[in-house]
Amino acid sequence: MVNWGGFRSARPDLATAGEGLFYQYGVGLAFLATVRADGGPRVHPVCPLLHDGGLYALLIPSPKRSDLLRDGRYWMHSFPCDANEDAFSVAGDASLVKEADVREAVVSMYLAERGDLSLAAADLDPQLLFAFDIETCLLTRTMAHGDPKPMHAVWHDRHVLGD
Repeated sequence: MVNWGGFRSARPDLATAGEGLFYQYGVGLAFLATVRADGGPRVHPVCPLLHDGGLYALLIPSPKRSDLLRDGRYWMHSFPCDANEDAFSVAGDASLVKEADVREAVVSMYLAERGDLSLAAADLDPQLLFAFDIETCLLTRTMAHGDPKPMHAVWHDRHVLGD
C-alpha cells in the first residue's frame, strides 16, 4: 500500500481528480466505510485532509473510530456531485497517527480550512488522527445524472497484488 503521495506518483491523473472530488465543496468531505466487530459494514461522513503526501482524517469518539482501531480496513468515497454522477473512492488500511508534529500540522490545516467555525486546536484534543494508506482506487466520470455510459478508471497498488 502507498500513502497519498505514492498514489499521486503512480497515478497523478487519478489523484488530481480525487482531490477535486473530495474538496468539491471547499473542504474535504467523504463517506468512510469501516468494518464493524460483527464483520458488517458501517458508513459515516468524514472530513478527509490531504497534507504533505498523506490522506488523513480526525475522528471523534465514535463507532467508526473504534472500528478503525480494531480493524484498519476502510473504503472512502467522495460526496455526490450536484451536476453529474462523478465519484472517487479509495480503499486500503488506516492507522493511528502518533507523531505529534504530524498531528499539529494536520490540525492547523483543518482549523485554517474551517476558520469560520471559531475552533481552537484544544477543541480537537478528543479526536484521534488517522492516516489512510491506499491499495485501490476507482474514479467514475459521467456527463450528467443518468449517463448510460459512465467511464471508470481503476488502479491497484501492484506491490499489494504481487505483480
